[in-house]
Amino acid sequence: MPTVKYQKGDTVMGRWPGSSLYYQVKVLGFDSKSQLYTVIYKDGTELELKEQDIKNVTGFQTRSRSRSRSRSPGRRRSRSRSPARTTRRSSSRTASSRRDTRLKDTVEVRLSPVVSAYVALSLSDYSILLIVKNMIRRNAEEKLNLTKMILLIFLLFLVLPTGAYFWLLFLPAWVLFVILQGNLTDPSLINAPPPLPPLDTFWDAQALCFVILWILFQALLYILPVGKLSEGMPLRSGVRLKYRTNGFFAIMVSAIVVAVAVHQGADLTYIHSHFLQLATATFIISVLLSIYLYVRSRYAASEELALGGNSGNVVYDFFKGRELNPRIKNFDLKFFCEMRPGLIGWCLINFAMALAEMKKHNLDAPSYAMILVNLFQLLYVVDGLWNEEAILTTMDLMHDGFGFMLAFGDLVWVPFTYTLQAYYLVLHPNALSLPAVIAIVTLKLIGFYIFRKSNSEKNAFRRNPSNPKLSHLKTIPTATGKSLLVSGWWGVVRHPNYLGDLIMALAWSLPCGFSHLLPWYYMIYFIILLVHRDSRDMSECRRKYGSAWDEYCRTVRYRIIPRVY
Repeated sequence: MPTVKYQKGDTVMGRWPGSSLYYQVKVLGFDSKSQLYTVIYKDGTELELKEQDIKNVTGFQTRSRSRSRSRSPGRRRSRSRSPARTTRRSSSRTASSRRDTRLKDTVEVRLSPVVSAYVALSLSDYSILLIVKNMIRRNAEEKLNLTKMILLIFLLFLVLPTGAYFWLLFLPAWVLFVILQGNLTDPSLINAPPPLPPLDTFWDAQALCFVILWILFQALLYILPVGKLSEGMPLRSGVRLKYRTNGFFAIMVSAIVVAVAVHQGADLTYIHSHFLQLATATFIISVLLSIYLYVRSRYAASEELALGGNSGNVVYDFFKGRELNPRIKNFDLKFFCEMRPGLIGWCLINFAMALAEMKKHNLDAPSYAMILVNLFQLLYVVDGLWNEEAILTTMDLMHDGFGFMLAFGDLVWVPFTYTLQAYYLVLHPNALSLPAVIAIVTLKLIGFYIFRKSNSEKNAFRRNPSNPKLSHLKTIPTATGKSLLVSGWWGVVRHPNYLGDLIMALAWSLPCGFSHLLPWYYMIYFIILLVHRDSRDMSECRRKYGSAWDEYCRTVRYRIIPRVY
């Protein structure tokens, strides 16, 4: 029987697959059949390595010191501080020494060991690069088909700094397009794009004042000492920030104020007739806010910066956001914009569209289609605000910097594109029969039930895995100390919450009928978003949980999103 060179518990240097880089690992065991060692890296990743991919720590350090004498100090620093180093050495050499110092600990904690092109990428960008790497590996010996080639180019474009130039132009242009297109008598997408209106029609001082007052009103509700003071997830420094989670209170007060204003004669159909001007005003505010965020981030301490958004490219950093949690005293700008003016404004705009439909068509009450869209999306927003504390564990709050991407998304994208169904129905009514209404409502309730039950199950397990109420759930232990759910909703299909989301998105679009593709925009957008989220989560979980994730995938085989990489 052959002698096992490395024993369980030995600390050795293991080569990261697909690279020439070695990292300190601990031997967990040896499989005599496959002749592979199971090792665990410092970040909890478990991998199986061949014996030739493992070296003794003492001998490795001796060789490393002898090789380092032939390298310049700059290159030696880059090698030790960036386990993500690839053959694209120029990106590491051109990084400033200050940024190297700032990333020394964060890269090791968050991304070690990884293979990526930019050491300053956020976790979501890193995951996309892993997807691209997997696609290239899987297709190394075969010709890429057209779909995979397009996806490969698109995913690379998402994370490269040059892509920021495109998104800065495309996102506002798309919002403008859907607004102008939805206002046409025939909004068919096969028609030529609508002509741009005169420049003076974009601006309205009253619209700007309306948006500013709305944001200030929401800010006032946010700072009121009402509701729970929740703790966020630990930052890299170990600090837990506190957040005032009173979103449900804010939407209830907003609803009362809007109802009183309508009763006093306020004409909310102004929102429909000045939809373009309101979008322009909100866009201006999002740009000014993004500029302020970028300038203040230049003076922020290194531990206050996000891992992404620090590439050294001004446009890319402006777009991604440099500072993780920009605050004015205790007022958290990112959390506020994420949950308040845009999200609650979404409901306000939908309500205004219902009033505009009644006014335009001389109705005593909104149509069934308009009522369904309003109620469905109101339920979604209210549920999110009722469970507002859950957002503190999301990627946006935990990892993404606050820059133009989130500022524009929160203030412009959400209220002016998520309301597209209601905006469409004002000029393009769609009559629904009672059986159709019942069928759509049933679909919505099924989606919401799956969405809420699966999320509640996940959140309860995260808060207290030893809760007796969850003792019936089966789990797979991982090297990180956490466990993966493989029963309940999470044993039926991977990401059951995404399934609920998808069903609800379908219920939002069905009331608009099938005459045009435009109101189905959210459904299409949501599918694309789910593909991105699913791909990101799969890569990140595989990196984090190692062999435990492979066992999870063998146990829970069904997926919402087909594998495209």
